[in-house]
Amino acid sequence: MKNTFIRSAKVLSIAASALVLAPSCTKDLNQLPTYDLTSNQVYKDAASYKSQMAKVYAGFALTGSQGPAGNPDIKGIDEGTSDYIRQYWSAQELTTDEGVIAWGDPGVQDWHNMNWSSSGVLIRGLYSRLLYQVTICNSYLQQSTDAMLASRGISTTDATSIAAYRAEVRFLRALSYYHAMDLYGNIPFTTENDVIGTTTLPPRITRADLFKYIESELKAIDGSLISARKNEYGRADQGAAWALLAKMYLNAQVYTGTPRYADAATYAKKVIDAGYTLMPKYGNLFLADNDKNNPEVIFPIVFDGKFTQSYGGTTFLTHAAVSGTADANWNPAYYGLGGGWGGTRATSALFQQFPDTAADSRGRFHTRGQTLDIPALTNFANGYVPIKFRNVTSTGAPGSDNTFVDTDYPMFRLADMYLTYAEAAVRGGGDLGLALTYVNAVRTRAYNGSTSGNIASGDLTLDFLLAERSRELYWEATRRTDLIRFGRFTSASYLWPWKGGVAAGRGVADTYSLFPIPSSDLSINTNLQQNPGY
Repeated sequence: MKNTFIRSAKVLSIAASALVLAPSCTKDLNQLPTYDLTSNQVYKDAASYKSQMAKVYAGFALTGSQGPAGNPDIKGIDEGTSDYIRQYWSAQELTTDEGVIAWGDPGVQDWHNMNWSSSGVLIRGLYSRLLYQVTICNSYLQQSTDAMLASRGISTTDATSIAAYRAEVRFLRALSYYHAMDLYGNIPFTTENDVIGTTTLPPRITRADLFKYIESELKAIDGSLISARKNEYGRADQGAAWALLAKMYLNAQVYTGTPRYADAATYAKKVIDAGYTLMPKYGNLFLADNDKNNPEVIFPIVFDGKFTQSYGGTTFLTHAAVSGTADANWNPAYYGLGGGWGGTRATSALFQQFPDTAADSRGRFHTRGQTLDIPALTNFANGYVPIKFRNVTSTGAPGSDNTFVDTDYPMFRLADMYLTYAEAAVRGGGDLGLALTYVNAVRTRAYNGSTSGNIASGDLTLDFLLAERSRELYWEATRRTDLIRFGRFTSASYLWPWKGGVAAGRGVADTYSLFPIPSSDLSINTNLQQNPGY
């Protein structure tokens, strides 16, 4: 069972949705249901501020006030289409060599075929969710200023606690802006200081300027966030902010045109030195009790089968990788499920990243009844299926519900910081000896404590690190960003099955390194410009 803060997310989501928020960046969708409560009623005391902060966190796991569906935050679009983790994961994984999906819902096959457009419903759903999160963060920050607290009679002691809550919300806003920057580039931009109405539209911010803003926000809140590893589970602390900065700096050349590898190494090492350690067993990172005794995860998105129910998140990640057909090849109970959805599999390119699946504990695939090659994207039996997210505990007990899973989603974890430091070092930003130590720590864990998989200094190359990131972080929503950083996402120099909609794979236009701004938002906000090529 998760802690009280997270278990209450569903209930708090209902209360917080009653708040009349500032108008959204995306004005084409009715973002919230209408209620009669005023902000003074919702933020009536100090305890209410923690409740409303829980709503902001809940937006990463839930799609509305009812759960799992029925009263969505974002009107006019299916809740599964606008789930944060489900759609972010799809954009980062199904577009790459790591994943395909069998379903024929509108827009689903566009991810892997790389033929999405500005009118795509999934493109719009993800964009709307990201900016909805920004909107509710802005609203919280508007309601928690010193002046607002004083007007509501909040004591000095409580105001100090709320100041820390504000820092967390600013981090969460920075995280959503980071995802939007990475995926969409130049987007509408608002903060708590903006009043957006029917006659005032959000301005457009360039990718490079958004990078500067996020960087400045994360540095500004550093002293206000709780120390790394000291906050309540599921909440952001200094370690989360440092990890986000490290990831931003590693990709700075893509976002701004200027490399920042020394900064990436600096912030990755700040995380590494904060006391995190690798989980002894790799597979336990992705189980239903991964909230217990987990020294590796820096910032999780928390799920609970009874209290945070949605058809996205890890419920999607777990069910979609299990066959929906009951036969001798599949045992849903092994995954802690009552049944599967028969959707996601790996391409042969991911399977072949593991030259020794017997020794490398990360390379676990369901192969029985499956073919390695994928003659048809829509046939679930085509493609091996990674065994990663499961709804069972480390002792083998099932999760609390066999439909909605208990497994938390690791947004940031230590192994990524080890590999981030290593790549930054190889690119000239850090110590190569230390980088080798970090990489071999990851590989020793992968090889169940054996050093047989360790590498020598001459093996520590960029090509090795791109492959190692895939082996360690596959299906954790890093692959698209990694391939773009290495110049291999759209290029014909690196192909995978069905890249660009062709069985053998093909290069596509660099246009697809960014997703398009949805046409529905362009039609309303005249400050925006479409990304090149769309």
